[in-house]
Amino acid sequence: MEINLKKYRKDIDDTKKERKKIFKSFQKVKSGTLDRIFEEKHEEVFEIIDCLECANCCKTATPVFKNKDIETISKRLRIKPKDFIEKYVYLDHENDFVLKKTPCSFLNKDNTCSIYDIRPAACAGYPHTNRRKINSMLELTEKNTTICPAANEIVKRVFAELENKSK
Repeated sequence: MEINLKKYRKDIDDTKKERKKIFKSFQKVKSGTLDRIFEEKHEEVFEIIDCLECANCCKTATPVFKNKDIETISKRLRIKPKDFIEKYVYLDHENDFVLKKTPCSFLNKDNTCSIYDIRPAACAGYPHTNRRKINSMLELTEKNTTICPAANEIVKRVFAELENKSK
């Protein structure tokens, strides 16, 4: 599936009200049912979408860096964690370490990640659409649909399946 980020961003702007309606409908679905459908659609979509064609998450968002992430990455970069913090991250209003700038400093020109094997857990699990208790993460999932074409496609497919089952 080809990703056109310019068209995607316009579509996201145009469908804001529709997405709100979709997420409101998700709140009425039993947790286990919603988890199962999200996991199924997550697998389907990632069979046809290659994140390396997009990398919009790495270009526009910033993951949370846990202390363990900072220690591991600092060790790889052969710098002290204190120096990593000073150079790459800051504490945000929620007291989380996040990148100082986007795109991510570890994003290569070909959309690969220079620290892929030790990337933060927040990156490894992104867009978090195959997690258990997805109903407790709907706000984050909605936000991720504005960043990640795959997350948006997953949500559309989940909604379509729920609509079909209700008929």
